[in-house]
Parts: sequence; structure tokens; C-alpha cells
Amino acid sequence: MKTLLRSLLVIATAGTGATLVNTASATNGYFAHGWGIRSKAMAGAATALPQDTLAASTNPAGIAFLGRGLDLGLAFFNPSPRGYQANPDYAVQQVQTDQGSFTLPAGGFVTPGEYDSSDDWFVIPAFGYSRPLDERSSLGVVVFGNGGMTTRYQDRPPFENFAVYPNQRIGSYPDGSTGPYFDFSSGQPRPVTDPVPGTVNGNPNGIYTATTPTGVHLEQMFIEIPYSLKIGDGRQSVGIGPVFAVQRFKATGLEPFKQMSVRPDKVTNNGYDWSYGAGLHFGWYGQIDERLALGASYRTTIWMSKFDEYAGLFADAGSFDIPAMLNLGLAYKPQPRLTLAFDYQHIFYGESDAIANSNDVDLTACQNPGPKQAYCLGGDSGVGFGWASMDVFKLGLSYEVSDRLTLMGGVSYNTDFLKTDRQGLFNILAPATIRWHWTLGAAYRLSKTDELAVAFAYMPKATFDGTSPTLTQTQTGSLYMEQFEFSLGWSHYF
Repeated sequence: MKTLLRSLLVIATAGTGATLVNTASATNGYFAHGWGIRSKAMAGAATALPQDTLAASTNPAGIAFLGRGLDLGLAFFNPSPRGYQANPDYAVQQVQTDQGSFTLPAGGFVTPGEYDSSDDWFVIPAFGYSRPLDERSSLGVVVFGNGGMTTRYQDRPPFENFAVYPNQRIGSYPDGSTGPYFDFSSGQPRPVTDPVPGTVNGNPNGIYTATTPTGVHLEQMFIEIPYSLKIGDGRQSVGIGPVFAVQRFKATGLEPFKQMSVRPDKVTNNGYDWSYGAGLHFGWYGQIDERLALGASYRTTIWMSKFDEYAGLFADAGSFDIPAMLNLGLAYKPQPRLTLAFDYQHIFYGESDAIANSNDVDLTACQNPGPKQAYCLGGDSGVGFGWASMDVFKLGLSYEVSDRLTLMGGVSYNTDFLKTDRQGLFNILAPATIRWHWTLGAAYRLSKTDELAVAFAYMPKATFDGTSPTLTQTQTGSLYMEQFEFSLGWSHYF
């Protein structure tokens, strides 16, 4: 199964020179705003409005009413600009020496300025197929990207000031404070070969010196096999589907965080590591009358194997489970050709430790020799990104201009992704600030068996202002992101 899942991911990304998904593929946190071109055009609303086979990604019960069909989709995603603006308000201290008074940083800080991530275009494929087994039951398969994180800071490493110079001594200053030792007459670091009683080598041979590119790269792909059964008078259905997932991850340029980890060798620059897992997806769909339909679905946590090569970065030795998801929806036809759809989605980010654990934690003790505390990086309760569970509200409309042409549009809004404004800095690696999605699209029936559809989504630039007092003291900064996505698809009905 691992070989099959890995092969499918490689095939899905081959030839694109890009990732399957990016830092929130049309972002609700790092979940896609919708699956299937028609759903994407309606801001992701699909729980009570199955329009193509990829609707099973939202509600597996919907395929009972689709018949036999095949869908292929391709999205071109541009999350740019995205990054971090560091302000020049970092903490400083006055150090008294025999050579005079000197102003030095009081701890780690981000060099003031704008850090804009590169690698701005991503190609995201999708596939769906369904067929009736008999008059009441249907079976399908859908392959889709769920979400991910990708940042690449190559101009300079954001964390370059979180470690002293290679082989620089650290110890107590004459005034009693602690920090790196300099030759204050020249401003150069005091080399480790220059013995100073009571000091230690703060960065042996540069093992904690940040490098470029700095960033993370997370890809996720899902294979769901939905089974749907019509119940009662045939106007309702229930669905269930096993969901298999494969994800791969790499981190680069995070060398300063080695000194804060229970596994310093498993924090950064270890290449790609793979993780595999599975969960279940449940759904219900009901046509209440000719105008109104309701739907509900719940996808469990996708329990994943650990990222062993990054056991010193993520909590619980590399654990990175994919959060559960709840969808509730309705679709209403005020006129025969006009359909309004509303979805409420809840993403349980708060239940995944690697994503939800706070990074508003003093990690000073984690740099001491000897056994590390459980809250250190990679520990059983190690620091995470500080994300909160998220509520998403989606409103879409569809109007059949003619028997061939359908126009669609939508808007969605999601709640904040961070629990507090004291956890901004760590999210340089995943600045998922998007709140609004505005979407448009159209579907054109070429024949009785074939249809083409397009969708466009614009996610206005959103910022998140905050601090990270335990990492950068008084320094403030802003995360930011803006996104565009263009999608096209082909549907075939047998």
C-alpha cells in the first residue's frame, strides 16, 4: 500500500516542477476551499449539492444521485505574495565593559524587513469516478489534494539571529547579563580559540547557523473510495468511504532550533520523509422536497505514521495527523434554474498536536545540556504552530442560463487560524492568513456525455499582526498572504 500511494503522488506531480498542494491550497487553514470544479466555483459548497464525482470529497453520500461519471480537474494555484514583515522594535540591552558602553540585542530577533517566499505557482490535479452498482447503491473513487504547507525564503534566513557566530563564546558580561562575547574594540566575535574563563562555545563549527533556503514543504494526497446507498423512498442516501492518505515533508534552514530539540539531528535538512495513514468518511444526503436538499458529513482524523526524519521538529517524535472535518449544508431552489447553497465547515486543527500546540513557551531550558523537557521541540508535548480549530462559512449560487450553460459564483469566510497574537513568528513557515474567498465559474455542456467547467478564485491579501515574546521579546511583525487560483475540468457521463 505504501508503494502504491507513493507512486500515485509521484505521478500526480510529475512534470509540473511543483508540489501537489501548497500552503493552504486556496486556504482554509491548510485545507482546500473546495473539491471539484463546480464546487470550487461556488466557494466550496457541496455538502447538499453533489454536482460531480469529486463532491464525494465533501460528502460521500452524494454519489448515489450522480450515475456513472468521470471527472478530471487541474488547478493552477498562486499563493503570492506570502511571507513575514519584521519590525525594527526588537529588544536591546546596554553592556558595560572596560572599553565603554555598547548596545546589543537582548536575545534572538528577526532582522527587520520583508521576507517574501518564492516558488509561487503550483499545479494541482484531481480525479473522480463513480458508477451505480444497482438501483440503490453506488461506488466511486476520488483522488485529490487536501492541503499543505510550502514556504521558501532564499534571500536570507529569517532565523539568522537565533544563533551566535560559528565558534563564538557565550557567557556572563561584566554587568551580570549573559550573551555572546565580542572583542568590543573591533566589534568582531571572540573566537572559541581565545580562552575566556566561564564561557562556552555557543555554536560549534556553525551547527546552529541558519542557512538558505529556509522553509518547509508539505504535500498531501488522498484516495477515497465512497460507497453510497439510497434509503427510504429513495430521496435520501447514506455514504461511507475509507480514506487513504500519503504525505511527504521536508524542512530546510531551521538549524538554530536544533539546540531546542530533543532530537537535534532530526530537525532540519534531512530531505523528504514520507508518512502514510487512513481514516473514515461518513455522510448523509436528503432531498426534502423539489426545492430543498440537506446534507451532513464527518471525516475522522486521518491517523498518519510519524515523520521519523523530523522527529525532533514535530511534537510526539514526528507525529503529524491530519485533522478531522465536519460539514453541514443545504441547497435551495427559489426558481427552477437558480440554486443557492450554504455550507458550514468545522476543521479540528485544535486536536492535532503538531499543528495546535502552543509555541508561546520559554524554550531557554531546552538549550541546557542533559535530558530535555517534554515541551521542547519533538517532545511528547512539544511546541507547535498554535493553530485553533476553524469555522468556515460558504455561500454559493448556480444559475442555468440555458440547457448547456451554467454560471456560478460564491463567497466564503473562515475564522482566525491562530489562538493568540503571541504565536506569530513560528508561522513564518506557514502564514495561512487568508479569511475571504471570492469565486466565479461556468460549466458548458458540449454534448449529452461531455461537459467543460472553469473556476476562478481570488483570496484578498490578509495580514496577521502579532508578537512572539518567548522567542523575540518585544519585536512585532506581520504575516501576510494573497492568493489566486484558476481551475478547469472535464466531466464525462456514461
